[in-house]
Amino acid sequence: MKFKIPNLLTIGRIIIVPVFVLSFFLPGFFGDLIPFFLFVLASFTDYLDGLLARMFKEESKLGELLDPIADKILVSAALILLVMNGTIKNYEVIAAIIILTREILVSGLREFLAKASVAVPVTGLAKLKTFIQMFSIAILLTGESGNKIINFQDYNAQTIGIILLWLSSFLTLYTGYDYLLKGLDHAMNKDEKD
Repeated sequence: MKFKIPNLLTIGRIIIVPVFVLSFFLPGFFGDLIPFFLFVLASFTDYLDGLLARMFKEESKLGELLDPIADKILVSAALILLVMNGTIKNYEVIAAIIILTREILVSGLREFLAKASVAVPVTGLAKLKTFIQMFSIAILLTGESGNKIINFQDYNAQTIGIILLWLSSFLTLYTGYDYLLKGLDHAMNKDEKD
């Protein structure tokens, strides 16, 4: 089977996840920055694989299947680790739950609609949501090292990361609701025809 560059990038993103998880447990400065850089690298490959697939017309069924799975594995692993170490805590966990729930819901909807050959294109707002979500997680991964670098008045890296996480969770609700409406509309139309 000939692997195309976008698919190799997607598979590489999946392979990065265990290394990312292990690096998260490194102590001190390296435990802050290595996971941050791995997460940023993996997030960039998400952007790059889609761009290259469109540019070189190498879109494939494998890429269509693996790309959202790779994204969900990366985001889920990062959010779970940040909750586990107390970076995301108390009511902030609700933002993480909203993001994870939407990811599962949209995956199910996409699969349901794909069986009916109904395309659900990614909207500009959904892309913005993804960017803010990845940016907020990246900032949160910097830990105390990030707080030393970004620290002015009452805002340090962690505070900014949490604010952006909440913003992405609100955008997640909005874009998830939009996907849900499209799914329900298709299901109701199908029931009427049957």
